[in-house]
Amino acid sequence: MKIVCSQSDLLKAVNIVSKAVPARTTVTILECIKIDARENDIVLTASDTQLSIETRIEGTIEERGMVALNAKFFSEIVRSLTSNDVTIECDSSYKTKIICGKAKFETMGRSGEDFTALPLVSEEHPIVISQMLLRDIIQQTIFSISDSNDQKPMTGEQFKIEDNHLRIESLDGHRISIRNVLLNEDLNPEPVKYDVVVSGKSLNEVSKILTGGADDQVRIYISKPAEDTMNETRFIRFDFDKTKVVSTLLPGGYYNIDQMVSSEYQTKVRINRRELLDCINRANLLYTVEGKKEPFVINVTDGLMELNIRTMNSSFDEKIEIEKEGLDINIAFNPKFLNDALRVIDDEEVTFYFINSKAPCSIKDDEETYIYIILPVNR
Repeated sequence: MKIVCSQSDLLKAVNIVSKAVPARTTVTILECIKIDARENDIVLTASDTQLSIETRIEGTIEERGMVALNAKFFSEIVRSLTSNDVTIECDSSYKTKIICGKAKFETMGRSGEDFTALPLVSEEHPIVISQMLLRDIIQQTIFSISDSNDQKPMTGEQFKIEDNHLRIESLDGHRISIRNVLLNEDLNPEPVKYDVVVSGKSLNEVSKILTGGADDQVRIYISKPAEDTMNETRFIRFDFDKTKVVSTLLPGGYYNIDQMVSSEYQTKVRINRRELLDCINRANLLYTVEGKKEPFVINVTDGLMELNIRTMNSSFDEKIEIEKEGLDINIAFNPKFLNDALRVIDDEEVTFYFINSKAPCSIKDDEETYIYIILPVNR
């Protein structure tokens, strides 16, 4: 194999596929990036078996072939090179030369044939959405997934698609995040119905790779259920620019979040989002000094929300003007959960709905394009 491509294109491709290289593995081929120059494009691929990423770059293929190179070493080499053309060539024993300007590296590669091919996903009935919108809705919900494998569904997000309506849900046992999106009917003329759980790790990596704007599209393909659903493995694939990301779907169902969402409330509060977020950040200074995290107490009365924290050696108090309907309430929260929700909302003002001091509160807009539900802290 012998190829020539620009260092900038190669570095971008390496950075993209490296997100699928596992941090630890006993399968040494998975520590590699595969370079495939057998067709018309130069294709780079990496995989950890649950997440696979493939991206294409332009270049000159002087001799067709394929090689797998250690991902960490290869990415460090490419990053160190100057902004010139890079020549990569390997012989039949996979001895590989990487040449750029006056720099020349030699390393032993491996057969790319040892790499598992990207899983096949049916391309019927894709869901088409803008890159910017998909990136935003992932970032607006991903913080609510759990990092504990004891509750496997909580490590992913539920994608529910029906009648051109996309609903993404996540929860970790303390809070729930929901985003509702109407898909563009011109881009999605055929109605589809899916209800799947997508790995949070995979979605996080997808959001990092997506760099396009509102006019740049992502095509999402979801494999259909097989007749034998007991042992099947299903996949979701994201196609955008010259990149394909394939992730294994989490098995089993998700939680019935509709049962956890209530429209009832006793207190409704409208408040400036930036003021509240700044107040929470100031309150967090106590945690920086003392370490121990006491609850963030909110006391709502007519026209005012008072927020305070009491620790052994320090205290914090602040009042913010609000619009209030209903009863006064005194309730406590983990401030991180409030901060995570508020920082991803774009609205200038947000609305809280409280039932009582022991029940979860909701933050949502009138159209319910976003809903954040947060459990209070017992005091």
